[in-house]
Amino acid sequence: MSPCVLFIRSYDDLTFRDDVKPLTKPFPKKLALLQPLDAPRRLTAELVARLTADITSGKLPPGSRLPTEQEMIAATGVSRTVIREAVAALRADGLVVTRQGVGAFVASHVRRPFRVDFDERSSLREVLNVMELRTGVEIEAAGLAAERASPAQLKKIADKFNAIQAAIDSEESAVDEDFAFHCAIATATGNPQFTRFLEYLGSFIIPRRSIWNGPASAARRVQLDTFQKEHEQILQAIDAHAVSQARQAMQRHLLNSRQRYQRLAAEHGPE
Repeated sequence: MSPCVLFIRSYDDLTFRDDVKPLTKPFPKKLALLQPLDAPRRLTAELVARLTADITSGKLPPGSRLPTEQEMIAATGVSRTVIREAVAALRADGLVVTRQGVGAFVASHVRRPFRVDFDERSSLREVLNVMELRTGVEIEAAGLAAERASPAQLKKIADKFNAIQAAIDSEESAVDEDFAFHCAIATATGNPQFTRFLEYLGSFIIPRRSIWNGPASAARRVQLDTFQKEHEQILQAIDAHAVSQARQAMQRHLLNSRQRYQRLAAEHGPE
């Protein structure tokens, strides 16, 4: 029996397959991507920059496959979350495409649409500017989700809500779970552009990771519980197909979040 190797169906989920041969030739060391990342740098921004450099320089030519998540983790030392955020950003930027059951590949025709500079997101001002931008998009997304969501989509939103609660109860920041909740709402609009927009921004839209860099505390738990109560109001409105209430609940949540992050940043300082 051939050895079991990690097989990427997509950059959103992983499965194991025993019918795929492991790589016999490593990716060339000349790729800028395959060098360890410096810890002080903003890791996703650095990884995006390196992948972009390898693509635009021709080191990763059109149609070539990107290294797998496991290969990138081994080469750079970053987490799977960083890898996924970087690939999602490159996909939204038109530099790569993903193929289910195969992996991610350099796009045949590179397009360069609207982008938010990753390096600028290191400043609180830019984080809050992005939050302001998403406010207009997500308010409408909540209303459309309330109007259009199918029973299966409503269940998925509820499942993501419950995942946030589980993370909070485990004293985690729940950043990825929070992002997944907002993406589930975007998907329920039935308009893929909402989902693509959030995927492009990635979990940067949830700036807790940049502001909360210390151990869990009672004050942090209070903040997370407040976030979750607002999520519950959004969920209830969408589940009831109450369009106006869903928009209002999302607006309150995003405006309150922006104000809370401003206060938190003033207290704890940016990353």
